[in-house]
Amino acid sequence: MGVALIVKPGLNRHFSVITFGLAQVAMDIEPGVGMLTGADVLHGPTHTVLGALVIASLVMLIAPSICSYLLKRWNKEVTYHKLSWLVQSEVVSKAAVITGALFGTLSHVALDSLIHHDIRPLLPFSGANSLLGLVTHDAVYELCAIAGLLGVVAWLAMAWRGRRRVSSYLSPHSCGQPLNIVATQMRLDDAVTFGVQRDRTDGRPVACAA
Repeated sequence: MGVALIVKPGLNRHFSVITFGLAQVAMDIEPGVGMLTGADVLHGPTHTVLGALVIASLVMLIAPSICSYLLKRWNKEVTYHKLSWLVQSEVVSKAAVITGALFGTLSHVALDSLIHHDIRPLLPFSGANSLLGLVTHDAVYELCAIAGLLGVVAWLAMAWRGRRRVSSYLSPHSCGQPLNIVATQMRLDDAVTFGVQRDRTDGRPVACAA
């Protein structure tokens, strides 16, 4: 997940970390089954570029509903703990799902190709793996951990900065207005980062500076 977390602050709403995570789980189904069954090759067809594209396509189909559910739970928790500046939009764009799925599966193949001897990423066109051994096994995990830590810090800093910007922008008169009205004059990312609440009558998100 480290590579996803370092990318998230830059792409923001154009990249879904949840979709990326789903892609990682889907990619590891084959080696997981292989370990349970004692297979000689753990990283087979799914750990090729073509296999990764197929898995990414499947992940794209299931990701939107899962993302929406998890984001609703996330927003409920951070709101309960009075961390409204961590609230996220519950609607994940198609672009975010696509980039999350593709980056998830293809980066998985690339990273695993560095450390696993049974991967042939270019099959059926080539049986070579020119990435193997370029970086040590431990170094790959260490770099991913560092990238993840830096990404989380950067994302939290952006969220806090967005909170301060939105807080200074919203007037007391904007409290209770539909979020889409407020967002017409400011970045949607900022509007959903801070003070997203639900209208008591119809459940629509509203912005509030209180």
